[in-house]
Amino acid sequence: MPHGPGKQPVYGAIDLGTNNCRLLMASPAENESGDGLRIIDAFSRIVRLGEGLGASGRLSEDAMNRTIEALKICAERMHKNNVRQSRAIATEACRRADNGDEFLLRVKRETGLEIKTITAVEEAELTLAGCAPLLNTGHARVLMFDIGGGSTELMWIEAEPGEPPKPVEILSLPFGVVNLSEEYGHDSLSPGVYEEVIARIDQALAPFEERHAICAEIEAERVHVLGTSGTVTTFGAIYLDLASYDRSRVDGLSIRFESVHAIAAKLAGMDSAARKAHPCIGPGREDLMAMGCAVITAICRRWSAQNLTAADRGIREGLLLSMMAEERNSAHG
Repeated sequence: MPHGPGKQPVYGAIDLGTNNCRLLMASPAENESGDGLRIIDAFSRIVRLGEGLGASGRLSEDAMNRTIEALKICAERMHKNNVRQSRAIATEACRRADNGDEFLLRVKRETGLEIKTITAVEEAELTLAGCAPLLNTGHARVLMFDIGGGSTELMWIEAEPGEPPKPVEILSLPFGVVNLSEEYGHDSLSPGVYEEVIARIDQALAPFEERHAICAEIEAERVHVLGTSGTVTTFGAIYLDLASYDRSRVDGLSIRFESVHAIAAKLAGMDSAARKAHPCIGPGREDLMAMGCAVITAICRRWSAQNLTAADRGIREGLLLSMMAEERNSAHG
């Protein structure tokens, strides 16, 4: 709803990833979730921008066309809601594509939206900012991960009580649900191949463990493990046995690690038709779930805590909160 006299301004944030195009609009507010946002409107569409990127090194014409159509809807919705300030970012697909910059110039011409490609570190920092309200658990450390379409970000974070969370190291791995699915296939995998994928991911996780001794910190019960991605939130919905996805029940949910492993094993063993029929997965995402299961299994095997917190928030919330903070600081400056 447009803001008028006496009403809070509306801000907009767009996250253009390898698989999804997402828009979130919000006004500043005090609320139960502690994130300072009153959600006005949201939009998400699977666009598969990174489809075929691993083989060609370029964004395909079909993928760019699908994405521009979704971005036109984003622009229309922000106009309808009288958005005062907005930010739009692109992540791994545009980082990797030879024609990423050329595509974003076309986006500006055809939609009026100015989208900036950010680094993996900037992406992780925004995700951390968006998830910060969920980190106040009293643990001294947080292991946070974000499984994307083209990459997976790992964060080792200091979270001392009374202090803002501080990243110690941010690591971006070139494993995401889209590029792994294109490499290994979209249907169910044999147990041998599935374990091969997990072992490959684990090999990339090993140096992170060596640098930070995370297992020892987990053993001392000093670590809060949090995941944010479509894979993690889908696991949350299945854990609750929901008839359909409900963000209010999944965001901030604590999932037992043994349940994470059980859900991953069950989903990885399904074929695409069975995953498509599942009420918490549905069409458009069924072919990516096996690789999401492989990534989350690799992470949770290496760092076996008691519980995983599912976060249905991240980059867009980080963008919104940063815009609001900047405006507050400017008003008081």
